[in-house]
Amino acid sequence: MKILDFDNRFVRELPGDPEASQHVRQVHGACYSRVMPTPVAAPRLIAWSPEVARLVGFDEADVRSPEFAQVFGGNALLPGMEPYAACYGGHQFGNWAGQLGDGRAITLGETVNPRGERWELQLKGAGPTPYSRRADGRAVLRSSIREFLCSEAMHHLGIPTTRALSIVATGEAVIRDMFYDGRPKAEPGAVVCRVAPSFIRFGNFEIFTARGDQDVLEKLVDFTIARDFPEITGGAAARRADWFHAVCERTARLVAHWMRVGFVHGVMNTDNMSILGLTIDYGPYGWIDNFDPGWTPNTTDAEGRRYRFGNQPQIAQWNLLQLANALFPAFGAVEPLQDGLSRYAAIYEAESRRMLAAKLGFEELREEDDGLVETLHELMTGAEVDMTILFRELSRVDIEAPALEPLREAFYAEDKLREHEAAFAEWLGRYAARVRAEGLPSDVRRSRMNAVNPLYVLRNYLAQEAIDAAEQGDESLVFELLEVMRRPYDEQPGRERFAARRPDWARNRAGCSMLSCSS
Repeated sequence: MKILDFDNRFVRELPGDPEASQHVRQVHGACYSRVMPTPVAAPRLIAWSPEVARLVGFDEADVRSPEFAQVFGGNALLPGMEPYAACYGGHQFGNWAGQLGDGRAITLGETVNPRGERWELQLKGAGPTPYSRRADGRAVLRSSIREFLCSEAMHHLGIPTTRALSIVATGEAVIRDMFYDGRPKAEPGAVVCRVAPSFIRFGNFEIFTARGDQDVLEKLVDFTIARDFPEITGGAAARRADWFHAVCERTARLVAHWMRVGFVHGVMNTDNMSILGLTIDYGPYGWIDNFDPGWTPNTTDAEGRRYRFGNQPQIAQWNLLQLANALFPAFGAVEPLQDGLSRYAAIYEAESRRMLAAKLGFEELREEDDGLVETLHELMTGAEVDMTILFRELSRVDIEAPALEPLREAFYAEDKLREHEAAFAEWLGRYAARVRAEGLPSDVRRSRMNAVNPLYVLRNYLAQEAIDAAEQGDESLVFELLEVMRRPYDEQPGRERFAARRPDWARNRAGCSMLSCSS
């Protein structure tokens, strides 16, 4: 297996935990604790992403070598790896939770590929760390498959995200109480290797401000700018201000993309927000099937619905406010932080409108279009309409003689279709008139719409089908889903079932409708 070039700046340039023990404790004055993965009984490669392997510097022979499963299952290290778990805090469901940290994630190191790109390799499920609290540091196969597939699906949708290199089965059972209902059971264990330029989160900064440790806070701020935002230059104050503005802008664009494709993160705690504006920590996520701004896939959030689909833009801004509060001691002035938050709002509004215009086939979304959009959302909600299918099929509507026929597959219930058919027909007439007014050729409009409205998304029931088969020893559906999600905007003959709306059996089934944070 190839030797990678490791340049582990995080552990080299930032203060570390002087204590070597892995026992659970409060870690003060340190950005990380050195920790070794805990070996597993029988590591076996289950799945891998060829694109991510190439990013890191591996070829197929490397991945299929016995050593690969040993390293990325947690049983061995490559030369240059310096494993650690990061210290961070966070606001969870709106409340300060104190120290959290990498409780089941262990970063192996930062590798620099031949193109000069830096990639942090992180194992999730590789054993306990000082931040594991009462947990075992392990992960189960079902959550590992979900994270692996969704990381790659999001990338191919054009959405900023962490990536996934591999899933390695451990050959060991992990006990989990999936719904926190007092009925734990043994599940197959697995380790997923996550890949990103950086896994630094909002919570990495929050923990030091909460503890009054301004020295480490400032070191982390300057380190993050130097390593992860090298394009930002200038004096210290200007550099920090530009950096926060960049974080706000990236977060705004990220959430606008989530809303574009109907993705619901499910647990937007500040410790799950990437400083690079990446989608990070794929836990109880889900895709909107029938359009419902109030839907959340997280059972823990079922009552308050804080992280519901329609609330994600507001939550992202709230999270940025908490980051701004944490950064204030390093800034010494509130104006650049306020400017950043204002920039988030402006960028999100502009990006959201730009993306929605593209989804509808408009050159731009005008103020007079707001009523048209509002009516569409009301109809989609009331008539129980599949978001992905409706927007995809909207490009097929004949704007010279608009009819509901191309959209029928988007309706989940025949009675709801009949109830709202007249209202939809009226809306289609208004929509067609609006499209005709722009005069864009139909083939151009259709091509543009299909480039932003995916045909395939990783619906929860599809992921669950792959999990069910893999738990029985058949991993072929994991590979097939990965292949389908590589081209989410393209017609793929023979794979029509992956573009179908959610089947009735999946409406309320565990893993297909709502999920817990248990993994």
